[in-house]
Amino acid sequence: MAETVCIDGVTKSYGGVAAVRDVSFTLREGETIALVGHNGAGKTTLIKLMLGLIRPGAGTVSVLGDNPAAGEFAARKRLGYLPENVSFNMALTGRETLAFYARLKRARSGDVPGLLDRVGLTAAADRRVGAYSKGMRQRLGLAQALLGDPKVLLLDEPTTGLDPALRRSFYGIIDELRAKGATVLLSSHALTELEGKADRVIILNRGVKIADGTIEELRGIARLSTRIRIRLADCEPGRVEDWMKRTGGWRRVNGHMLEIDAAPEEKIMLLRGATAIDAPVADLDIIPPTLDELYAHFLGGQETIQ
Repeated sequence: MAETVCIDGVTKSYGGVAAVRDVSFTLREGETIALVGHNGAGKTTLIKLMLGLIRPGAGTVSVLGDNPAAGEFAARKRLGYLPENVSFNMALTGRETLAFYARLKRARSGDVPGLLDRVGLTAAADRRVGAYSKGMRQRLGLAQALLGDPKVLLLDEPTTGLDPALRRSFYGIIDELRAKGATVLLSSHALTELEGKADRVIILNRGVKIADGTIEELRGIARLSTRIRIRLADCEPGRVEDWMKRTGGWRRVNGHMLEIDAAPEEKIMLLRGATAIDAPVADLDIIPPTLDELYAHFLGGQETIQ
């Protein structure tokens, strides 16, 4: 896959305080990347650097082959951006707002009705934005970011204010863009919902990149335990206790549920034991380390992984 964004040794400071310190990574076509970190970790600063809104103090930024810090940033037309807090002219309608941004971006005005429909705002297209709910304004912001069929989409907390149904719709749109070869960067605190949605995860802490890889790669590096949970079948008294003594390590969650934390090299052995022919097991769940747990691990260890 071709590179669309290249961040190389970038540092950016504000008043002597480094918001981003010597950060490097590349983004590629058809890739969805989760950029995660606490408030002040440097996520928004990196997005502003990619947009050319600020200049790096050191290092280089390249977006679609252009330097965003240069006076002429032609690639901006092929960028889509949704800020964390969207702000529109409250006197304009949703349709007028999108038409305004289409002219600014030199995008096709004929795309406006389709985009309003895509984000579920057709019925409210001719209502003033001031009458929109927070979730509706967020959807309008997403429609604005999609103007011009962007090759790189930078989304800062994109699902804020969206209900579960609209979040599913949002990620459906992201999947469509990814299938067309767009690069999608999602900056979010909602780590749980990013699982299964992002090809890669980049973790920042205090302006430093401390991890970069797929969730499976990060799980392999962190070597956190996988939780195996079994539901017991009905069986004669004492059989479960006897089986637990022979296998060892299992703990009761309740009367019919047992669980154990398995190191990576122990998973297969424990699964074989749990599913042996004499095991009193009716059902089984495997719960790998979550993105929340990986995030906490890398922050606690301050390891730099790439």
